[in-house]
Amino acid sequence: MSELDPNKKHNKRYIQDNKGNPKYRLKPEEAEIIKEYRRVVDEAQREGVNPNDVKHGWIKSKKASLFFKNSQYRQKDKDKFFDEMLSTFSEHVPNYEDFEYTEKLNNHLLVIDPADIHIGKVASEMETGQSYDSQEAVLRVIKGVNSILNKVQGFPINKICLVLGNDILHYDTPNKTTRGTQVDSDGLMWYECFLMAKRLYVQVIETLLKIAPVHCVFCPSNHDYQSGFFLAQLIETHFKNCGDISFDVSPAYRKYIAYENNLLGFSHGDKGKANDLPLIMATECPHLWAKCNRRYIYLHHFHSKRSNDIVSVCVETMRSPSPPDSWHHSNGYLNLPAIEGFIHHPTGGQIARITHFF
Repeated sequence: MSELDPNKKHNKRYIQDNKGNPKYRLKPEEAEIIKEYRRVVDEAQREGVNPNDVKHGWIKSKKASLFFKNSQYRQKDKDKFFDEMLSTFSEHVPNYEDFEYTEKLNNHLLVIDPADIHIGKVASEMETGQSYDSQEAVLRVIKGVNSILNKVQGFPINKICLVLGNDILHYDTPNKTTRGTQVDSDGLMWYECFLMAKRLYVQVIETLLKIAPVHCVFCPSNHDYQSGFFLAQLIETHFKNCGDISFDVSPAYRKYIAYENNLLGFSHGDKGKANDLPLIMATECPHLWAKCNRRYIYLHHFHSKRSNDIVSVCVETMRSPSPPDSWHHSNGYLNLPAIEGFIHHPTGGQIARITHFF
């Protein structure tokens, strides 16, 4: 029979109420925890925090500690949460004056695709031959984009497509990818990487806007599936008062744009077989497929260059500015770090590839 059996007359842990029903007598440390719980609830309410929004936590006293799960916890709807968050951000975004662009003849589209940046990643020159960390990642993107812009000055450009996402962040939660794979990091906290990526995108976009109107497409990816989406939404909100930029930052895994006779598809590259992508493109955007006969799919994920004509579509994989880390180097997965850009003629399709190697 249990030590706390109220039917045992000698059990001092129980007393009787006026009707003879057993009542549990609290130990001093148990009473202290309850008082601490009430204090936490009262303090939360004074700060405007609904206790039902707290999923779990620890209540600690000098003699004991208690981990609790709140049975009344109500998980917020994610869409509602994001709407509230972006609504708050949108109240503090900068205003951008309309840019004045010179009219040009024989216009072109410039695609800039800084793929697989991996802010938060670390590589040691002693081990892999190249050093890499968050600061180096940012410097390489800025240097690569500026180099591409210098090299395309001979082309009249009336539109720029900037590709966002594609593992801009090395991990989704502290030192782990979205699926929970443990990765080496350079020691920055996840939120430091997030804010660094935000500042980088703002700087790059502001530079591009001085040349031509910008359209941003976002590709969800495997290292930062959630954080990358939040980041893209935040960037769109940041530029909400700018009339010379447009966004496609939905969670759709494949994105498509049309530029005159060019149909361009974008995807991270970790889902769907390359040989199937042309048919997928024709199925997902049949009207654009019928309109355009210069068709391209730009992929990422592999960090190295692959280009192949599949049926009537050029399927091309982007280089990454990040070198191999310890795991990739030891397993022989090597790459030539670079950032790439492409010039598309309205009718002639892709006529130039611009690469900045590191």
